[in-house]
Amino acid sequence: MALYYKKLFQIFLISIFFLSSCGIYKKTDARKVPTNANERIKKNMEEGKGFRLGNIGKKKGGDFQFASSNPLWRATLAKLDFAPLNNVDYAGGIIVTDWFSDGNASDEIKITIRFLTNEIRSDAVEVIIHKKKCNNQNKCNVNKIESMLNNEIKFAILKKATQIKNQDLAKKKKESEPYTLPKNY
Repeated sequence: MALYYKKLFQIFLISIFFLSSCGIYKKTDARKVPTNANERIKKNMEEGKGFRLGNIGKKKGGDFQFASSNPLWRATLAKLDFAPLNNVDYAGGIIVTDWFSDGNASDEIKITIRFLTNEIRSDAVEVIIHKKKCNNQNKCNVNKIESMLNNEIKFAILKKATQIKNQDLAKKKKESEPYTLPKNY
């Protein structure tokens, strides 16, 4: 008989634990609660009182900075699509093109982009351009060049990255809008 009471007491304690976590009913003022269902939903979501069923079934991970989610990386690849790529290392933060001709048969250039941060700002990327000039005996001279082309490439990447980021934010905002009930509800 003592075993029966012991088990009953354990069930009672567990029940009290689970029931106490539910909280106490609070009275609400009808003047402060919107009568329109859409307004109530919006108010509850703003106060953090609701949950959404709209994201169930969608594959959603954390906020990782992989190449596909980094606007600077995506913008750089879009702007360098005309050149063959030699080395692309996201973990190392570098993109290097292969040697390609800039129109002059004996001159070739190589562009190196170094990512210094994932943020879109003026010092986020460094553009390095090397020029290779070969003579008739196939002896080549490689020099690092500083020209307006460095800045033009850099600002083109930053401008494209800003556009990509704005598009991503607009898409994310549209996906996160709360569900609204039909007007005839």
